[in-house]
Amino acid sequence: MMCRRLTIEYLQVSRQFRSFVRLVLGGSTCIAAITSLYAQQTAQIKIQWDKTVMISKSTPTLQVVVNPLLRPGEPLSAASYKALKELGADYVRYVPWLPYPRLAVAELEPPTPQKTSWDFSVIDPMTKDFFAATEGHSTVMNFSTMPTWLFKTDKPVTYPADPNAPFWNYTQGTELRDPTGKEVSDYYERLVSWYVKGGFTDENGVRHESGYHYKLPIWEVLNEVDAEHSMTPEDYTRRYDFIVEGIHRASPTTKFMGLALAAPRDRPDFFEYFLNPANHKPGIPLDYISYHFYATPTRSQTIDDWQYTFFDQAEGFLSTVRYAESIRKRLSPTTKTDLNELGVILPTDNTAADKVPPPAGYYNLAGSLYAYLYIELLRLQIDVIGESQLVGYPTQYPSVSMMDWITNKPNPRFWVLKLIKDNFHPGDKIVDTNLGGPASGEVEAQAFITPAGHKLLLANKRNQAIEIKFPDAQNASALTVDESTGDEPPAKMKLVDSRIVLNPFSVMVISW
Repeated sequence: MMCRRLTIEYLQVSRQFRSFVRLVLGGSTCIAAITSLYAQQTAQIKIQWDKTVMISKSTPTLQVVVNPLLRPGEPLSAASYKALKELGADYVRYVPWLPYPRLAVAELEPPTPQKTSWDFSVIDPMTKDFFAATEGHSTVMNFSTMPTWLFKTDKPVTYPADPNAPFWNYTQGTELRDPTGKEVSDYYERLVSWYVKGGFTDENGVRHESGYHYKLPIWEVLNEVDAEHSMTPEDYTRRYDFIVEGIHRASPTTKFMGLALAAPRDRPDFFEYFLNPANHKPGIPLDYISYHFYATPTRSQTIDDWQYTFFDQAEGFLSTVRYAESIRKRLSPTTKTDLNELGVILPTDNTAADKVPPPAGYYNLAGSLYAYLYIELLRLQIDVIGESQLVGYPTQYPSVSMMDWITNKPNPRFWVLKLIKDNFHPGDKIVDTNLGGPASGEVEAQAFITPAGHKLLLANKRNQAIEIKFPDAQNASALTVDESTGDEPPAKMKLVDSRIVLNPFSVMVISW
């Protein structure tokens, strides 16, 4: 009788409570019975194909962050850009950034009447590989690190001569040395001219030829602006205007993305100030805003905890999105939203000393988190939903990587993105989808009517197999990414008797 009374409660609680029950009951057959019942959890799906809730606006994509293993000649670089090309995503974000000054900043020393320091020799090879891998698709460029000499500092900033050597203290100074913004504007005009106009004339009148005539559809202005250079909303908005003016002189058709907030929940003042057109110079466009989310468990937690922590924190982020969207719709309703860094940063990869690899199942769990966010954010009509990031490795945020740096193969996070990108697109009909049954809270589901037919996206949030029951299974096919597929593409699954089993942390697409 005690087993029967405990079963309902047990099915609803965390593993910490299950451990407590196991301790109290001494590993009895009661626990075995309850655990068996838990493993047999089921959910039922009811889809009303004739009830369209909304039309999707959302594009799934990813970001490519520059680091040494993406340099030409590296095996991981070749494999990564091959995977990126085969993915064929739009709105891919490219970010040469802070810890590698020589890979991110084209003019590292202030110009003098005698010479300038413009140098693209180690920047261009990676950038050209990126353009080749994304040819035919829209991109979001973001050379996010400003030359430190643009700022007032106590002394010149030194940096490693080795392009591969990380240097986290390059960004210094809070006040521009030229308050008119002309130096900032001119730097970005020349930087963009190098890529779109075949070259530029430097501060001393010397012509530098590149021969490049790339298209830059979208430029994102700076990154993590609530952290870098201790910027206020007013500081950032002024610098955004300076940079937009400079880039527009070189590339009049480029659209612009602003904010790139690392901690949007804590900075509503940035949304309120930046999205108010009255705070910008006349004619400055507000085409897109962007901001980020990373789930961040504590060191004491394990993957058994993460399966709850990640999704609990995601719920908090979704509340932030709703609030930010309310501000955007009020102040600048034509501005679009790109959430271009979505992922997990584990506490074991924040420093060079942290080299503990993520545990088995982690990348599937992180993939399930992205699928969950994709479903929830498309319901909020977010325009671009970007997973972070293509390449990471020990000392460079391995938990965010979508490539395995040992095998040089895409990991489950990449395959989840490809599964979603290949099956769902803006313009799809999002239809009424309801979950019921004991495991309804452990799964996320959304049905679509697409040009290729009826489809259902499922994400198992838990480290348990869950059985899904739904009608018309005899005419359906399924593709899944789960622990059984490893670093391989999605695998076909068999549907039997109007039901299918979602393996732990599985992401699945069912098609009719």
